[in-house]
Amino acid sequence: MSTARPGAGAVLAVLFAAIPVLGGHVQSAAVDAGLTSVPGITVGHYTRPERPTGCTVVLTGPQGAVASVDVRGGGPATRETDLLNPVNTVERVHAIVLSGGSAFGLDVATGVMRYLEEHGVGFEVANLRVPIVPGASLFDLTVGDGRIRPDADCGYKAAAAATGGPVGEGDVGAGAGATVGKMAGMARAMKGGIGTSAITLPDGLVVGALVAVNAIGDIIDPGTGRTIAGVRTPDGRGLADVRRLLRAPATPEARPGENTTIGVVATNATLTKAQAAKVAQMAHDGIARAIVPSHMPLDGDTIFAVATGTLAGPARLELVGALAADAVSEAIVRAARASRGLPGLPSATSLASVR
Repeated sequence: MSTARPGAGAVLAVLFAAIPVLGGHVQSAAVDAGLTSVPGITVGHYTRPERPTGCTVVLTGPQGAVASVDVRGGGPATRETDLLNPVNTVERVHAIVLSGGSAFGLDVATGVMRYLEEHGVGFEVANLRVPIVPGASLFDLTVGDGRIRPDADCGYKAAAAATGGPVGEGDVGAGAGATVGKMAGMARAMKGGIGTSAITLPDGLVVGALVAVNAIGDIIDPGTGRTIAGVRTPDGRGLADVRRLLRAPATPEARPGENTTIGVVATNATLTKAQAAKVAQMAHDGIARAIVPSHMPLDGDTIFAVATGTLAGPARLELVGALAADAVSEAIVRAARASRGLPGLPSATSLASVR
């Protein structure tokens, strides 16, 4: 467990004077290891053994959690996002699904619904319970045999495996086939993955994030400004820096639908559905800080926000949203660093070892 980065702590100290501050650092604000730091949240992965792809399921407990979503990419693969609009009726969700497999991967939610129905979890309608399971998928069909995708059975297994323990990171679940640095084509790309982070404040507020990182561009560590993964140089041994490529005379063109970062932010604060929507919006700032470029017309960048409401007292929306953005950027960096790579797709760690 590490303390919050000094830069982030100093900014939050100015914005939120109620947090005790000493010497520019947020006192006792801890960055934890996973989304399951939020009470009531459990997470399960399933990774297909036949090729690198899979799914990740976030369960919100028998009573569900207030939820909303913000979709910033122009090419999303999503399920039940209209339901999460604050003007629509249903307030709570029982699970959120992240998966590989592009639009095919949305079938994962069917298996999660089956698992929840078997356990008596869902929105009560007449004599039935209908589990509410929104989701989003990322494109990983070019990593191995694209005819092998996450399906309903994968979703069932991921839900059954969900626990409140430490969340696996790197090349598992929805991050198994995720890649980054595709601006110059897959030959110069690197391995992405899934990462998670949570921030706990002294008053008991917890804000966490879980992000599957499948970006066209580079992963930037906001704490240092350094690129840690992304488009490689033509010899494959270094990082080209996509910020320079974007200004080059012949900027490579992105291919449609192949670049998506999807995630979930969660908090134990009590939020309305409209407030959860604002948190999801603010959380996207974490993507913009850690991924360059992001929110492009061909991306499917999507963030879900859920609030379990187990923390007593009114929520400070501005604080929850600001911490959500910080947790998202931390989760993105962790995803890149946790990957171990694949043949032809080095990880941040393996590339650093040859530079």
